[in-house]
Amino acid sequence: MTQPSLPLNLYADALRPLHPFGAQLNGDSCRFTFWCRTADTLDLLLFDSNRDLRPVREVHLNPEDHRFGDTWSVEVPGVRAGMCYVWKLHREASDFPPEQYVLDPHASAVAGSPIWGESLIRKPGDPLHTGPAFPKAVVTASDFDWGKDRRPDIAWKDMVVYEAHVRGFTAHASSNVKYAGTYAGMIEKIPHLKSLGITSVELMPVFQFDEMEYFHAQDPRSELRNYWGYSTLSFFAPHSRFAATGHRGQQVDEFKRLIKALHAAGMEVILDVVYNHTAEGGPDGPDYNFRIVDEEIFYIKDDSHGYHNYSGCGNTFNCNHPVTRQFILDSLRHWVTEYHIDGFRFDLAPILARDTDGTLLEKPPLIEAIDEDPILRGVKMIAEAWDAAGAYQVGSFPSTRWPEWNGRYRDDVRRFWSGEPGMLSLFATRLLGSEDLYSLQPLGPLKSVNFITCHDGFTLRDVVSYNEKHNEANLEDNRDGENHNYSNNWGVEGETDDPEILALRLRMQKNLLATLFVSRGIPMFPMGDEIGRTQQGSNNAYCQDNELSWMNWNFGKDGRELLEFTRQLIQLRKDLPVLKTPLFVNTGDEEVASGSVTWYGPEGREPDWGQDRAIGLRLSGSRKFTLFKKDEEDVLIFFNASDKIVKFHIPDTDTFKWTMRLYTTAKRVHRGSMGTSISTHPHSMVIFSARA
Repeated sequence: MTQPSLPLNLYADALRPLHPFGAQLNGDSCRFTFWCRTADTLDLLLFDSNRDLRPVREVHLNPEDHRFGDTWSVEVPGVRAGMCYVWKLHREASDFPPEQYVLDPHASAVAGSPIWGESLIRKPGDPLHTGPAFPKAVVTASDFDWGKDRRPDIAWKDMVVYEAHVRGFTAHASSNVKYAGTYAGMIEKIPHLKSLGITSVELMPVFQFDEMEYFHAQDPRSELRNYWGYSTLSFFAPHSRFAATGHRGQQVDEFKRLIKALHAAGMEVILDVVYNHTAEGGPDGPDYNFRIVDEEIFYIKDDSHGYHNYSGCGNTFNCNHPVTRQFILDSLRHWVTEYHIDGFRFDLAPILARDTDGTLLEKPPLIEAIDEDPILRGVKMIAEAWDAAGAYQVGSFPSTRWPEWNGRYRDDVRRFWSGEPGMLSLFATRLLGSEDLYSLQPLGPLKSVNFITCHDGFTLRDVVSYNEKHNEANLEDNRDGENHNYSNNWGVEGETDDPEILALRLRMQKNLLATLFVSRGIPMFPMGDEIGRTQQGSNNAYCQDNELSWMNWNFGKDGRELLEFTRQLIQLRKDLPVLKTPLFVNTGDEEVASGSVTWYGPEGREPDWGQDRAIGLRLSGSRKFTLFKKDEEDVLIFFNASDKIVKFHIPDTDTFKWTMRLYTTAKRVHRGSMGTSISTHPHSMVIFSARA
C-alpha cells in the first residue's frame, strides 16, 4: 500500500492529457472542451460574475469547426480566472427541447452565493428561472503554491479516522473562529484534532451540491436545507458555500489550504464521495447536465425508460458504462492531482459494481479500473458496502484493496452493551477483526472499518439516551431514519437530570469508545462523539443545518471528561501495538492460534458463550504470536455488560506486573488483597498491560 511520498504536483502535468474537459486557462486565453453526443450546435455563454443575468459574450460552436467525435472544443481569447460560463445546447431532434442550458459536468468550480442558504436558482415560475439564473461554472487558475506538501502515508493499521462535516464543525457560535462553517474555520480547529491523536480526517461531501434543493420543490421541507450534501451537483468542484468567499472560484484555493494545513499537521484527508446518483434526482428533479447531455448513458434506465432507483434518491448513476466510467476515473484523478487527496470513502459503493442493467457484477469494470489506475494505486479506497436496493456486500465487496464500513460491527457491539442476551460470541468475533466476514481477505482485520456511530444514525450520546428515533423536525412524520438502533436509554427517554442515569450514560459512552479502540481493524468515529454531542434523538439529521447537527464547543464537565478519556484511549492504542495486530487468530499456525488470544470467564472458569455477559480477554504481545520485530506488552481487558459486579481472576501475576491503564467507572477499580483478582462494576471495562 505505502509508496514513496513524491510531491503530488509531479503527477499533474502527466495526467493533464487524460483530462482535457472543462475550462483550461492558457495565458490570456482559455480552451473550453465539452462532451456531448446529442447537440447539433452549441453556444458558450460567458459572464463577468454569477450575479449577471446577461452574458458579456456568446461564442457559437458549429460541428464543422469545433466537434471531434463527441467532443466539442473552442479556444477563446480574453478570458480570465473568475469569469463564469454556461453551455447552451441546440438540437433539432423532436425527442429533445430545442434549447437547453447545461452546467459543465467538468467544471472545476461552480459559482455560489456569498451567503450560505441563499438559493442559486429561483423557484419554478419566477421569471428569472432561466439560463442566466442557472448555476454557472467558473474559470479557475491552477497556480496554488503547495510548497513542500507531501502525502502523510498513514499505514492502514495506524489509522484513527474522524468523520467531520466542514460546515458543522465550526458553524456554531461557540467555535469562536473567524469564518464559521468554512474551510478556513476548520483550519483553526486543527489543534483539537491533533490533540486527540487523529490520523485521518474523513470529510462528508465537499463536492458542489445545492443545499437549497428542497427550496425548489413543492415539498413540506422547502424551508429545510440539504445539510449532509449527498446530492452532487458537480464532481470536479469543491463546495463554494464552505468558502469564506466562494462566488468567484476562491473555494478552490481555500479548500487546498485546508488540505495543506491538515497534511502539515500529519493528518491525511479522505473524501466521502457520491458517485451513485446525482443532484438531478428522479423524473421530477431539476435538469443540470447529465440528463440533458445523454441520460441513456449516464443513468440506469428500466424497460419503460424510467430510472432505476438503487440509491434511494430517484436515480442511479450508470457507473459501468464506458463513458460514465471514464468520467468517474477523471474525477478521482482530479482530486488526487489537483487537491492532493489521500483517499475516498464511496457512498453506497455496491452501485459502483452494478452493470448497465443494474445487476451486480462479480468483477465490475469500474472497480477494476480504479484498482489498476496508475494515479489511484497509492490512494486509499473505502467502501460503504451496501446500497438502498438491498445489496449488502459487507465481507464480499468485489475488491481486496478496499476496506469496508463494517455495519455488523456497529450492530453487534451496540447489542452487547445495550444488554441484549446471547451476544457474547458475536461481540468477541467483532473485537478480533470479524474473522467470519474477512478470513479470506489479504488485508485481514484491516478490511474492517470499525465504528459504533457515524453521521447516519444516533450520536454516541444518543445511543445511550434514546430507545426510539425522534426525526419529527425533518417534517416526514418520523417515518424516515433507521428503526433498529440497538440503543438503550437506561430508564428515561432523552434528557434527564437524574444523576445516577447521567453517570451510567457517561460510563456507557466510555465503554463503547473503549471497545472501538481495543478492537482489531480501523477505528472511526464522527465529530462530537468525543465530547458527548447530542442530536436530541434524531437519527437522520440530513436536513438539519442548525444546532441539532453542529458541533457545540461549549461542552460541560461530562464532555471534558469524555474528551480526555478519548485522548487517553487513542494514545493507548498507539502505545500498545498488540491492539493493532493485523492478524486473525486462526492464521493456520496452531501456536499462534493457541497463544495470541486467551479468553477468561468469571471466577476463573471457562466462558459460557451462550449465557455470559462479562468476559476477560488477553492479547499476547510476544513476537512469535504477532510477527512484530520485538516483544511488546501483553494487554488484559475485562468487559462487564451485566448489571452485577463480576469477579475475574488476573492471570500470571507471578511473572507479569499488570498495570491498570484505563477504566470506565468514575473511580479507580481496586484489585483483590493479593492482586490476583478484580471485581468489575456493572456496565464497565478495565484495561491492563504488562511485560514479562
